[in-house]
Amino acid sequence: MHPKNRILIILPVSGMLFLITACGFNSNANEENNNRDSERAPTVEVLKAGFGSLPLEERLTGVVRARNQTGVYPEIAAPITEVYVNNGDRVKRGDPLVKLQDTEFRERLKQAESGYQIAVAQEHQAQTRLNQMEIRLNRIATLADRQLESQAELEAIQAEVESAKANLALAQAQRNQAASVVDEREAALDNTIVRATTDGFIGLRSAEVGQQANTSTPLFEIGDTENVQIQMVLTERMTGYIKVGQTANLYSEAMPDTVIQTQVTRISPFLNPVTHTTQADIEVQNGGGVLRPGMYISVDILYGETDQATLIPNNALYNHPREGVQGVYVADALGTEYEVDEDDRSSILGPTPVSFVPVNVVAKGRMVSGVRGISSDTYVVTMGQNLLVGGHTQSYFRMTEWDRILDLQQLHARDIFRIIEEKYRPQASSGDSAGG
Repeated sequence: MHPKNRILIILPVSGMLFLITACGFNSNANEENNNRDSERAPTVEVLKAGFGSLPLEERLTGVVRARNQTGVYPEIAAPITEVYVNNGDRVKRGDPLVKLQDTEFRERLKQAESGYQIAVAQEHQAQTRLNQMEIRLNRIATLADRQLESQAELEAIQAEVESAKANLALAQAQRNQAASVVDEREAALDNTIVRATTDGFIGLRSAEVGQQANTSTPLFEIGDTENVQIQMVLTERMTGYIKVGQTANLYSEAMPDTVIQTQVTRISPFLNPVTHTTQADIEVQNGGGVLRPGMYISVDILYGETDQATLIPNNALYNHPREGVQGVYVADALGTEYEVDEDDRSSILGPTPVSFVPVNVVAKGRMVSGVRGISSDTYVVTMGQNLLVGGHTQSYFRMTEWDRILDLQQLHARDIFRIIEEKYRPQASSGDSAGG
């Protein structure tokens, strides 16, 4: 496999890889160390360098959120009497989720309805009074026109009519107010049923029967987990080269053998005035459910390529403690004096000359570096450089493959210690048996 196809993920642990080499790869040599010449040439692993360009990439950490993900809270305070759903249930907007105790709210609604009925009766009473006063006003006005009633009496009845109109307006306002109270009490009663605010799946259930709930009590998390969103933070510098539509590869420890390739969906145009960062989003279809809301995920955003150069695994680079420079150990005779079968992983070649060659790193990815100073057909030591520092000019060589080295570079320290432990467990067991 060409190194370009595997440079997207890396967790360099070259120092720990050297520990594997010293403790594991040469374990047979260490077992017989007391019976061998201390000057014996060590055995190291090599592979043939490649040639090509490295993708320019930025690794970010994203947080998975479901589409339309939101918390569900009650709008009133009351004890929970029923819970209709559980984690993982699919719901639609408006579906009932929780029932709250409604006795008090029903009683309040009855009181409000009674108040409304009283207000309606008072309005009717005020309307009747106004009608009577208007009839009387019309009669007195007719008599006044015939000089049978005084002007004072007419003015008095006119004032009473205006007062009756004011009383009617007051009664109508009181009726409207009572109707509003009824609407409010009906809404409060409706709120004793907590409903889904969007379509999606239920998660993070914390609602239990008997629990006292209030407006700050989270009952559930709800969202469409079949379509998720990866949210990332971009610095001001990153906004200069990370753009919408660029390829993004998603990785997670929860899916070690899976890489999801997608694109940057959107980038907020506004920077936070304090942190000078912004948010980028990636929308992903999540039909298999491998991405779970709340999980952290590694995101590699590819935004270009470097110039072409000789490609080597990162753990082939070695900072020489004596010479104080960075370089690689090369096996000059492999491929020239010694014919190499790169598919043969078991044979040991040599001993042949080995030398340290300083290199200039022109581009460095998380798994592969592009260097100047060696050609692409050079065989470089990838494991065991620490065994050569003592002045060895010759070494035995065993071929390894790019895939194996790149996989090792992704191991965490705990994985490496586990490999070492498993390497030595049979030896310890056999030693105990021998002692017994």
